[in-house]
Amino acid sequence: MAIETAPRSAVDPVDDGVHGADVRVAPSANASEKTLLVLEAALTHARFTDVVEATGLAKATTHRILSTLVDRRFVSVAADGSYLPGPKILSLAGRALERIDISAIAQPFVDELVEKVHCTVHVGVVNGDEIVYLIRSDSDKPYQMPSRVGHAIPMHSSGIGKVVLSSYTDEGLERFVARAGLPRRTEHTITSIDGLRAEIATVRELGYALDREENVPGVGCVAAPIRDHTGTIKYGLSISTLTLEHTVEQIEAMSVLAVATADKISAALGYTP
Repeated sequence: MAIETAPRSAVDPVDDGVHGADVRVAPSANASEKTLLVLEAALTHARFTDVVEATGLAKATTHRILSTLVDRRFVSVAADGSYLPGPKILSLAGRALERIDISAIAQPFVDELVEKVHCTVHVGVVNGDEIVYLIRSDSDKPYQMPSRVGHAIPMHSSGIGKVVLSSYTDEGLERFVARAGLPRRTEHTITSIDGLRAEIATVRELGYALDREENVPGVGCVAAPIRDHTGTIKYGLSISTLTLEHTVEQIEAMSVLAVATADKISAALGYTP
């Protein structure tokens, strides 16, 4: 399938000086930068005219770069003329995803958050029907949380678990309860399906979850979801503290910082809202 052609007289707006340059292309943009612009646009727009508009490049320039990307198999052209990721870009993306280390990516954001809240910050990942801690960064307080990297905790009684469960459908939530049950961890643990449904509905509405001494006596936390490049919530971030030091209201007030940091990590993992 041939790519839509453009008139030979079309001139790249950054080189023209008469027709004017589109603001999306810097005057100093070189060939490599233009190629990256076209590649990104072709992966997010199906039609040639949309790619041209997204890049701000002239039709002839866009067409020339697209032809090269198609020849090198970074972009494919469907039967209807729309653009698709080519086998080369899919192969590279797969290799990149295999090498993602969320702990290394998240650690700088976690350290920054610890400096702000002076509490312990965790990052956890769903593993079956449990949450496993990937990161635990302690504050300058003289005490430490009763947690460790690699430690598994129930989902229904933890803040990170609740934000993961908030992405489940109602049917998925029921299947989770049927598999894992709702064992009591403390006197505050939610142990009924109706109670869990109500709690998860609140988490969906607020965008964050609270652990009110539900997993460990005397420990509370606020947690926010971390999304991967597909938007899936497999991870979560929590700010944990002793309830002797912070009230539930004070813990909840830190939700803004928890959500903001989780969003930064999500963006670093490739998630775009």
